[in-house]
This record gives sequence, C-alpha cells and structure tokens, in this order.
Amino acid sequence: MPTISLDDVQVTAYSPDPAGGADRIVRLLGPVTLDLVERRIAIVGANGSGKSTLARLLNGLVLPSSGTVRVDGLDTGRDGAAVRRRVGFMFTDPDAQLVMPTPVEDVALSLRRLRLDAPARDAAARAALARFGLADRAEVPVHSLSGGQRQLLALASVLATDPDILVCDEPTTLLDLRWRGVVDTLLAGLDQQVVVVTHDLDAALRAERVLVVEQGDVVFDGDPVAAVRFYRDLMTVGRP
Repeated sequence: MPTISLDDVQVTAYSPDPAGGADRIVRLLGPVTLDLVERRIAIVGANGSGKSTLARLLNGLVLPSSGTVRVDGLDTGRDGAAVRRRVGFMFTDPDAQLVMPTPVEDVALSLRRLRLDAPARDAAARAALARFGLADRAEVPVHSLSGGQRQLLALASVLATDPDILVCDEPTTLLDLRWRGVVDTLLAGLDQQVVVVTHDLDAALRAERVLVVEQGDVVFDGDPVAAVRFYRDLMTVGRP
C-alpha cells in the first residue's frame, strides 16, 4: 500500500485588512505530521475546518507553506507531475473537472498522458465508461447526464490512468440517496488506496482510519467508531 507522509506541514494564506492596513497571515491548516498507509481513510470536519485543504495537499493541488508532503518519497513541491500521476483527485462537483463535450472525449483527454494512439485511446476510454455502466452514454452531451452519472464519469476519467491513490473531496455531497449509495459502493470496491473527505458519517465508519479536522488542526486520528463519536460530541458541545 502507498505511503503519504506529511512532516510538520502548515498552510497559511494572506488575508487583506478591510480597514486598509497590512495584510494578515491566516493559518488554514497545521502543523500536521501524519503517515497515511491504510487502504481506506476518511476525513471529517465542519465546513471551513481545513479538511479540504488537507485533502488537496495529498496530490499537490495545495502546496505547504512549510513542512513537506511526500507520496512514496516523491515531494509534492519538487515532483508535482510525478505525484499527480500516482494520486488521482475527485472533486465535490463533477462539473469542476469535466471539460469535454461528451463522456468518451472527456475520458480520452485524461488518457493523453499515456501516449496511446487515437484508436487505442478511444478503445480505452470506452472500456473505462463500460466499467462504470456508462457505455451507452459515451457520445451523449455531458450536460444531459444526471448528477450521479456525471460523478461516475468524473470517477471514470480519474481512474482511467490507473493511479495508485484516489483522493475524493466530498464526492457524494451533491448526490441523492440512491446515487450516494452507488458511488460509495464503487469507492469501497476499488483496489486503490482511497482517502475520502466526507460529511457522511456512515461512510466514515466503513473506513479503516478516520481523521477529525477542526479549526485547522487534526484533533482526532484513529478508530472510526471512536472518531465519529468524538466528532458528534465536538459538533454538539464544542471543542474539548
């Protein structure tokens, strides 16, 4: 199983002073030191807690202001392209990553990095769509797909290049109950290491390890049952 290592990582940003003074430096996350080695890891936390920032560190979408993030020894800052070949990322809203007019074109675009010729790329794209039950939707307009189908297409596009790790930022938040179950089941059956940010506590309970993020800190890290209990208490009575 791959290893994602965060060593004394902190993320900060400049915040303009509305009164016109000097910009302030705001801490968004950290310092965080973690080794993520389990096959299924969930990250939970309130909106604005820093959990999405943590997820985006894992494939270099966000770079640390200090400290290092490594994926099997590859530094996300120095080796960004190599890291992104190994770590796929799935957004909350599939429209944030679907850019081509039809599903087959969108998956084929993600396959360009494999340097396949056009017929081989088309065949591989159609095979990826078939894997997720979208074979008969290959050439329809992407905007005609349902929300659940668009999320499956986003997943197919990410997994077509066979990354070692998949990071998902609230992949079921915009889905109804039926499609949430479909996506959760697909994610559970993947061979890849999966790190998922979620508000779905039932999904978090099915992970091997759960991180609870609050006000930019990882305030709990461990057993899913204990983590969910801790998080429920945190949201009810406030930070311990």
